[in-house]
Amino acid sequence: MSKRYDQAYFDKWYRDPRHRVGSRHRLLREVEFVITVTEQLLERSLRSVLDVGAGEGRWQPLLQQLRPGSRYAGVEPSPYAVRRWGAKRNLREGDLESLPSLGLDGPFDLVVCADVLHYLPTPVLRAGLAALVPLVGGVAYLPTFTAEDAIAGDRVEFQRRRAASYRAILRAAGLVPVGLHLYVSPARARDLAALERTS
Repeated sequence: MSKRYDQAYFDKWYRDPRHRVGSRHRLLREVEFVITVTEQLLERSLRSVLDVGAGEGRWQPLLQQLRPGSRYAGVEPSPYAVRRWGAKRNLREGDLESLPSLGLDGPFDLVVCADVLHYLPTPVLRAGLAALVPLVGGVAYLPTFTAEDAIAGDRVEFQRRRAASYRAILRAAGLVPVGLHLYVSPARARDLAALERTS
């Protein structure tokens, strides 16, 4: 079974009360948390965000509310989402592997790739991370579910990889975990205290 990221998909998972996987309040709390940690690690205010697999770009209005003037760029493979929200929320059509060809003005203080990696076959995941990591100027937020997790929501094309496999793949890509789905580059990790890193 293959899926299409059309209006029906977004209506089901983000608006239909029988299926939706989160609320606006929950998303706001998540965005606030990630901004706060990023600014703590950067020791300054957030200036730029890249959101890969942005969907309808729901992070963009919240970022503008919380950090007016910050620069947001969204990348999304759904023609529907880009057509509907592209101009208003600065979305462009693409995916992880196409990042180098999109003319993005990186690196970015924060790179978000939320609920994407667990749908990618392993070769695509590795290639996508290779394209993503050079754009991480500060923090990467990569919430990902594993075979060990109880998940709710879209299970179509879900890749049942173990947490240990993700840790190895992310480490090989050059990312250093700092907890709660947050990662930094090795260069930035050198500035962290030993217990700020989780490995």
